[in-house]
Amino acid sequence: MRVVSLVPSLTEAVAVTLPGVLVGATDWCEHPAGLDVVRIGGTKNPDTARIAGLAPDLVIANEEENRAPDLDALRAAGIPVLVTEVRTVPQAFTELERVLRACGAGTRPGWLDGAEAAWAGLPEPERPTGAVVPVWRRPWMVLGRDTFAGDVLARLGVRHLYAGHPERYPRVPLDELNAAAPGLVVLPDEPYRFTADDGPEAFPGLPCALVSGRHLTWYGPSLLQAPRVLAQALAAASR
Repeated sequence: MRVVSLVPSLTEAVAVTLPGVLVGATDWCEHPAGLDVVRIGGTKNPDTARIAGLAPDLVIANEEENRAPDLDALRAAGIPVLVTEVRTVPQAFTELERVLRACGAGTRPGWLDGAEAAWAGLPEPERPTGAVVPVWRRPWMVLGRDTFAGDVLARLGVRHLYAGHPERYPRVPLDELNAAAPGLVVLPDEPYRFTADDGPEAFPGLPCALVSGRHLTWYGPSLLQAPRVLAQALAAASR
């Protein structure tokens, strides 16, 4: 198999499970470290001609991270494209298994079994904490309805306040976010890189949890450590 990945988390999943299968990946595919494949541009602007030149047997993509016109162009060039949809933790496990089998895996990898067990073993949250979860600033954007990251947080006892919003990533003015009086502000380091010096100052008097965006938003091997890593970051914010 010759596979090109347009999704960083899928890149990591395939590279760890099936070394040598990937021949191309995006510029944002930073895991695993030292991955030596042809870089084909970004998730939103891949070089479709360069991808075609790699003669892949399959391109793996995601309905949220990649643009339909780019995927249509690849299909028009005769390249099979597998498009994933991942909006919940259980769906992540199902889609990962589907991707890995399509890429030639004969058995389910151990890391996937371990990750599924880690999430299944979480206790039911007793009193969820209401939170706002910005993913961008200038303008401020937050998690809305039907997102993978929202489901991840819900399983860790965090109920984001815009889960019922009609948009998946609504733009919400900062004064409105503060007025919502959340019990917690969750600030990931991607897609916007919130840091201790860039983000918490916008929410005076509110506890802020700086969390790993990879563990919050990626569906791949990082799911194995995500419950522990995220739980520690969330707990630290409430001390």
